[in-house]
Formats: sequence, structure tokens, C-alpha cells
Amino acid sequence: MVTLRDVARAAGVSPATASRALSDAPHVSPANREQVARAAASLGYRPHPAARALTTGSTGTLGLVVPDLANPFFAAVAKGVQARAHETGRDVLVADTDEDVTAEPDVITRLGDRVDGLVLCSPRMPVDDLGALVGGGRVALVNRETPFAPSVSFDLADGVRQALDHLRALGHERVAYVGGPATSWSDGERRRALAGGAAAHGVPPVTDLGAFRPTHGGGVQAADLALAAGSTAVLCFNDLVALGVLARLHARGVAAPDDVSVVGFDDVPAASLVTPALTTVAVPLARAGREAVDLLAPDPAGGSPEHRRLPVELVVRASTAPLGTAARAVAPTSTPTTSTDPEVVIR
Repeated sequence: MVTLRDVARAAGVSPATASRALSDAPHVSPANREQVARAAASLGYRPHPAARALTTGSTGTLGLVVPDLANPFFAAVAKGVQARAHETGRDVLVADTDEDVTAEPDVITRLGDRVDGLVLCSPRMPVDDLGALVGGGRVALVNRETPFAPSVSFDLADGVRQALDHLRALGHERVAYVGGPATSWSDGERRRALAGGAAAHGVPPVTDLGAFRPTHGGGVQAADLALAAGSTAVLCFNDLVALGVLARLHARGVAAPDDVSVVGFDDVPAASLVTPALTTVAVPLARAGREAVDLLAPDPAGGSPEHRRLPVELVVRASTAPLGTAARAVAPTSTPTTSTDPEVVIR
């Protein structure tokens, strides 16, 4: 392991001078600073985080808190955070709260004591509790907006609008919504957009099937309710839920999209790897993680927190089709037909 003394010896200076040069302390000549930097680079020296924190007050580490790393939404955000942190010479510590709202305060507090800044992705706790916990700190939010911290979110209202316009252009008016966790800020944004979109189109409101876990199992549970409601199209909180809906429809012998169209949200990798491929609202997840890291930089003007809303785009695939496609596609015949409905599988 390369030590500070090794760097000092290679640069021809004392360890104290090498330490000051590497920590950008004053009273180091430009020549010595350059020699030390060159020696450190050639030897591959990296200061120990604890030592760096003592000398500079910085750990060189950021924290990321997510509700569930098994969810590809949060994994994609984490990749963006990691990539941007690496570009700026910092490491990332990741904590997973397992969708447990009661665990969030303790996780955030413990991690916050060990890092220079925190990125909180989709925190579930009430806004007042979140403000009391992180207000005024080096914190940036992803997929959540509050008045006291900078944030990167998505234009969810436009995503809902695009999805509804697509379904209604296909003739669907009996649309159901499969919601996410009741504590999810983004779910609340979707619901407001759904209510406004139905009113703007002058059509019956979207049927609210309730709140579900944002998982494949949540979608399986919701699919039966969608069928009981007589829905011809289902808009889902995220892609994992949508894949669960597709799986349950297939298990019950209901063809998608011929009988029921399904739309997801996020465009995770699995969305294009199933049959039928999932129509979904694509969200720039990695970009959100990168921009959240940039928002951790202090605002020299001390103004109000910056809030960025990133654009989204509907990606039309095979899980949506015009209403009554199956009935129109089957020509009258005296010979019984055999179903060729594709199975919902990962390729």
C-alpha cells in the first residue's frame, strides 16, 4: 500500500509538505505542489478517507438512500449517481430501506454522518418529517419535491397525458389505474394528472384500483380487480406492476393486448424483453441520478432550492392495441379456432 511518506520521498519533500499539497492547503509553492501531485499520480496514491476527513473536513464520499435496490428503477438511478460521483472523484455509499417508511429516519441519520452529501431517491416519509430531518443539509432529492431541498423529478403529468391520449386514440374509455405505495409522492402526482386528464377529455374518470406494492406481485393482485371492473386498458404505477398484470392476464386466459391493453411507467430493461413487449412511459433515470449529484454543490447565492423536471416519452410496443382487436381480427368460420395468445415470458 502506497503511503504519504512514499509520495513525499518520491517528490523530494517532507511528509508535512506533501500532506499540505494534497489537501490544497496554503503556503505550498507551486513547484512543490506540482511535484507532489505528479508523484502521487505515478504511485497511484489515494489518501485514506478518515485521514482526508480530518485534514480537509471532507470524506470524498456521497450517500444514496433508496427504497428498494431490487427495483430496476432505483438501480438505474444509482448507476447515474455512481457515474457522476466517479467523474468528480468521489465514492458512493448506498443504503436500502426495503420500502419501510419507519426505517428511513435512522438510515438517513446514520449515513448522513459519514458522507459529504446525500441523494435521497423517492423518500416515503411525510414532508414535515423529511424537512425536519434534512432541511438545510447537503441533500438532493430524486423523484420527490419539497420546498426545502433541491430536487430532480420527472414530468409525470405529461407522461400520464401521453398514456391516456394513446389509450383513448385506440378506443379505450374504460381505463383502470393500478397505484403504487400510498406514501409515494410520484403516485400522488400521477393520480392528480389522471383526474385532470379525464376531466380535460370529457370522458369517464379512470377507475382507481387502489394502492399496491410496486412489485410484480402487486400487479398480479391488481389484475383480478381490473378484470372485475370491466376495464379494457390498465395503466400501471411502474413496469414491474405492469409485468405482473400481464402475467396474471395470461394465467386467466385473457389476451393482451387483444382483450386488455397494458401500459407501464419507467421503461426498465425488462419492459422490452417480455412477450408482448410493454408499452410504457420512458423516464430518464440515470440522468436524474447524475443531475442530483450536481445539485449537491452549495449555491453561492444562497437562493431557493433548484427543482428540475425532466421530460418523459411514451414508448409504444405490443402490449397496447385498438379496442376489440381480437373480435375484428377473427373472420367468421365454421371451423373452431385455436388460441395463439403469446405467453408472457422473459426472453
